[in-house]
Amino acid sequence: MTRVWTALLGSLFVASSFAQVPIPAPPQVGAVGFYLVDFASDRVIAEKAADVSVEPASITKLMTAYAAFKALEQNQISMDDQVRVSEKAWRTQGSRMFIEVDTEVGVEDLLRGMIIQSGNDASVALAEHVAGSVEAFVGLMNQHAAMLGMTGTHFENPTGLPGDNHVMTARDIAILAKAIIDEFPEYYGFYSEREFTYNGIRQHNRNSLLWRDQSVDGLKTGHTDAAGYCLVTSAERDGMRLISVVLGTASPDARADASQALLGYGFRFYETHRLYASGEEITTARVWRGQPQVAGLGLTEDLYVTIPRGKYESLSAVMDLSTDLVAPLQSQDTVGAVRVSLDGEPVSDVPLVLLHEVTQAGFFARLKDDITRWLQ
Repeated sequence: MTRVWTALLGSLFVASSFAQVPIPAPPQVGAVGFYLVDFASDRVIAEKAADVSVEPASITKLMTAYAAFKALEQNQISMDDQVRVSEKAWRTQGSRMFIEVDTEVGVEDLLRGMIIQSGNDASVALAEHVAGSVEAFVGLMNQHAAMLGMTGTHFENPTGLPGDNHVMTARDIAILAKAIIDEFPEYYGFYSEREFTYNGIRQHNRNSLLWRDQSVDGLKTGHTDAAGYCLVTSAERDGMRLISVVLGTASPDARADASQALLGYGFRFYETHRLYASGEEITTARVWRGQPQVAGLGLTEDLYVTIPRGKYESLSAVMDLSTDLVAPLQSQDTVGAVRVSLDGEPVSDVPLVLLHEVTQAGFFARLKDDITRWLQ
């Protein structure tokens, strides 16, 4: 059985007129690779070499932070913990927070020093505190990457300093950025802080878009000679959030310009809509041999779509029930699919589920349903 949700359909005249609206090609930016994706719908708007594994430099610290956030979530560490700085952390080369050996530094200060100041020393100190050693922490980083589906990523250290097989892809970086924003909103604010002072030394956030674009609220820069200048950015305008990743540009200004061009393109030419909310009853279906006889159907997650601006009236959605529904049925049982298309092209395909349990009806009600189905 198939039903069409006419609430999402515009008139044929409107749909036809919008179908002719042109969308320009994405901007050509001077980067080895880039990736632009909508946060809510996971719609990829633009990409180049998104699955090529490259050196990520300090963008690595997104995973260092993610692993630390996970440890905080699981009460393995606390923001109030005082971390004794090892000589190994103190001697770490590259950008620094300037922590001193054998002093104690709070976890919150270390997180700010790593996220805002890009401190390699802070990264090592956090790694040692979370897992006992840098080596053990790197193992955690790779486990988290695997669980998030970051198939083109492998870590060798928590800092982003060059390693023989220390790599990420643009797509994987976006996956990680989304996980941080989605899972840890209470800590995401660190990424929008423009400066941090520790030990009398004030350092500014290297993400210049925090000053240039008020919609930008994160995330992280990176640079080594081999990686070039890299930037992963998130911005939100009018309820639409985009994540951009730019890798291998020639300068700090180039990575900021490239990121801003991609974000501007996405916000100008695309829009995101929530079609249905998780748990919302979006339709009903007859349940044979059931009590009740009619059951509500919906989704386990919010359904978002990202489409070219002005094309909302061209959307159509179809509910496909895989078979007749016969009790007993459990809540969250998959009974079909919601298929969304734009001008006939597939946009989204998500499971349709039963919202509440349906038990078997009494003997005579079941018998009546059996006879009715047989006669059909």
